Amino acid sequence: MTQVPDALRLDKWLFFARVFKSRAVAVERIEAGGVRVNDQACNKPGKLVRPGDRITVSAFGQVRALEVTALGQRRGPAIEAQGLYHDLGSGG
Repeated sequence: MTQVPDALRLDKWLFFARVFKSRAVAVERIEAGGVRVNDQACNKPGKLVRPGDRITVSAFGQVRALEVTALGQRRGPAIEAQGLYHDLGSGG
């Protein structure tokens, strides 16, 4: 039986949700201060996120505000990735 986690590392979630092309890029952006979780600055890639958390990402000249709706178990196709979040629009 596979146990479904109740939280996932921020860098993995950003990678699974296809916000960044690799976990390494996600880690760089998080450590550089380009990601906020629940309106709090976050520079730790290992920060755990859960459904209901709000993530704001500043990258590539854009600001994206996302609400975590699911954690995911892999980096799947784009349509699967879109099911991991609700887009709250630019800047939250």
